[in-house]
Amino acid sequence: MQIDDVTEILREAAQTVIVPRFRALAAGEVMEKAPGEVVTVVDREAEELITRRLRGVIDAPVVGEEAVAADPRLVDVLAEAPTVWLVDPLDGTANFVAGSTDYAVMAALVRHGRTVASWILRPDDDRVYVAEHGAGAWRDGVRLRREPASDDPAGLRGVVLTRFLTPDARAHVEAVESRFAAVGPGARCAGVDYPRLVEGELDFVLFQRLLPWDHAPGVLLLTEAGGVALHPDRTPYRPAEGRPGLLNAAGTACWQSVRSLLKL
Repeated sequence: MQIDDVTEILREAAQTVIVPRFRALAAGEVMEKAPGEVVTVVDREAEELITRRLRGVIDAPVVGEEAVAADPRLVDVLAEAPTVWLVDPLDGTANFVAGSTDYAVMAALVRHGRTVASWILRPDDDRVYVAEHGAGAWRDGVRLRREPASDDPAGLRGVVLTRFLTPDARAHVEAVESRFAAVGPGARCAGVDYPRLVEGELDFVLFQRLLPWDHAPGVLLLTEAGGVALHPDRTPYRPAEGRPGLLNAAGTACWQSVRSLLKL
């Protein structure tokens, strides 16, 4: 497999399906697939294109967000097949619908339960993030390395997506957030917030709901750049497990400090 082949597939989807409809969606092209969750014809058409083309690179099952929405049993393939593609054709759909450029196109290759390669494309500026297990993380061909952040909460900037937290956990975050330099909801797009963490704009990101197509690409990017992505019990992330709660941070000391203060 050539890493660039997959990059070009995502670019093709962006250029032919996604970008032409940005801020140009017609009536009836936006639907609600679940309470508070929107989907567009762009999501579906982009996923169909990417799925078809990825199978020409490596003939393996493709677990895409919209395919799973249509048939939830498809996600079980992650735990059953030796090699699986993951696809999020339009991460940040609500942002896209609202006319925000905070959206991304993502893919990952999973072998025997571990993510071995990942891609995040930001179509607005054609920025591409790529990671390969054991080989590093890259942005547009430039090696990425995230230096460790401090363990002092007063100097840490983070994102906590509280929507899926329990009421008690949400209340605790609200009670302690002033002890950090900054805490916000983030871009509501994993394909934006993981790169922000890797590139130093953020020091930590806490997610609760872990859909595999949302997190496999970014977790590999972060860990290959030197960051830390662990469940609160200190176990590593695995796409097939679907366990809730993942704290991503710039280094072990930062991770431990944030975990302690947030009482995860």
